[in-house]
Amino acid sequence: MPAPPWLAGAFAAIMILTAGYSAGRLAFSHLRGRVSELDVDALHTVMGMAMAGMLVSWLHLVPGSVWAAVFAIGAVWFGWHALRTGGPAAPRRPQCRYPVPHLVECAAMIYMLLPVHRPSAGGRGMTMPGMSASAAPQSFPALAVILALFMLGYLVWTTDRLTSRTAQPTTTTAGPGNIRDHRSLVTAGAGTSANDAASTPGAAGQAGTPALAPRLAACTKIAMSLTMGYMLLLML
Repeated sequence: MPAPPWLAGAFAAIMILTAGYSAGRLAFSHLRGRVSELDVDALHTVMGMAMAGMLVSWLHLVPGSVWAAVFAIGAVWFGWHALRTGGPAAPRRPQCRYPVPHLVECAAMIYMLLPVHRPSAGGRGMTMPGMSASAAPQSFPALAVILALFMLGYLVWTTDRLTSRTAQPTTTTAGPGNIRDHRSLVTAGAGTSANDAASTPGAAGQAGTPALAPRLAACTKIAMSLTMGYMLLLML
């Protein structure tokens, strides 16, 4: 499936912004003591850089095999965390409450990287099958469709949670002081639900700590899911 160069460039720019923002979240949450999904922010930092390099050749700075190894480690981490979440032990630091989508993201990155890592004429670079004249025979298009549909479902689910919490009304029947307190509680509740980090079991010991830009965090997940779905469709 051919891809317009301008569209690939636009998605690459979105991924660079997403990677930069996720890296900023890692630093800002530590400096300001705000709750954040540290593992997801780290994943989206490296994932944004990898996807930008896959979309635009001159942004490809790391070999595809290295990225594949990084995302294999990420898949092990989120897979272990998904199993551990259902157990009695709670994580001791902020982590995402829903690790399965990020496990699938890692698997999708490995799927896209392994068959497409081809040295160019100069020994560098990586070309996605959808952007070349022919697709790799080992690309398994049925798996690409399944992963793309999952990304679409995750995008819809994240958007629904974001919009439903944003539209939550603030009602009150008390005096002015209680009105202000009630609105603060509603706002904090909406932000906590929009950001997985604030509702993780590991965040139980950080009661009262505000979440770091929960709606922007949800927007990065939407951008990542949209771009990944687009790249998976290019492999068909």
